[in-house]
Amino acid sequence: MELDRYKLHFAPLQGYTDSVFRNAFDKYFGGIDVYYTPFIRIEKGSFRNRDVRDIQPERNTVRTLIPQILPGSRDEFCRLTDLLIEKGYSSADINLGCPFPLIAAKRKGAGMLPYPDQVAEVLNAGNEYPEMRFSVKMRLGWENVSECIDVCNITNALRLEHITIHARTGKQQYKGGTHPEAFAAFYEISSHPLFYNGDVHSVEEIRQIIQKFPLLRGVSMGRGLLSSPFIGKEFKENATFSLQQRMFSFFSFHEALFSAYSEVLQGEIQLLTKMKTLWEYFLPETDRKLLKCIKKAQRLSQYTEAVRKILAV
Repeated sequence: MELDRYKLHFAPLQGYTDSVFRNAFDKYFGGIDVYYTPFIRIEKGSFRNRDVRDIQPERNTVRTLIPQILPGSRDEFCRLTDLLIEKGYSSADINLGCPFPLIAAKRKGAGMLPYPDQVAEVLNAGNEYPEMRFSVKMRLGWENVSECIDVCNITNALRLEHITIHARTGKQQYKGGTHPEAFAAFYEISSHPLFYNGDVHSVEEIRQIIQKFPLLRGVSMGRGLLSSPFIGKEFKENATFSLQQRMFSFFSFHEALFSAYSEVLQGEIQLLTKMKTLWEYFLPETDRKLLKCIKKAQRLSQYTEAVRKILAV
């Protein structure tokens, strides 16, 4: 099997993978073919300022970046797509996968999946933009994994670059096991290239997935890359990196984040809160006592002292 033909995508995570994070990750870890922005949505009739800032081309240095949009109607789809075109983008990823109840209750994200007529209305709006390339990120369903089959009947008739499937239902959020059988059912009938997403945390798991589903275009990872940032590079280069190499990259990545966030966030509390967020997934094998020191830190000096102990620098 020619592993080099498979692509690795970095799935977006709200609150984590902003432009600062993406740029630093690409520089110090790499191995990723495509990055996605956290979803852009319309809130109270307008775009959120932080979403617009995050997609500004001058803020992003990764080679390939695809903004993700969260429309709930044809009108929202068009407004969001028009924004991307205005910013110079020619690709967009459509979110039908967000599992958070506040989003799903508005029939957005995975909450739209039980309503195929609404899915069709939203996705068919892409026909009005022949100059744009569209992809879809979705769950197997909101409550029932069979919902994806109804959606597949819609997507098969559309012009899409690919579909990424998180192999859970929306109601599961990120809990419980994935549903490989339901993913296989979608895989068998989809006319579009597919990416697998859900609980991929190691190179071996990537290889197992593409061996089971050899017609995949590739694998999409989110939390797995946050916790094990070298996965992409290890897979692409078929390499293993020494502890010294890894710790140096971890430290350099952390310092790049710290420096960049220092310039855009205001005050010690904002910076401290943002950096603490990183450690919710980053290096999960870290000694619990040191992670507790980070969580309890009230001053940046306390935080940086704990980090230096963890990264041994």
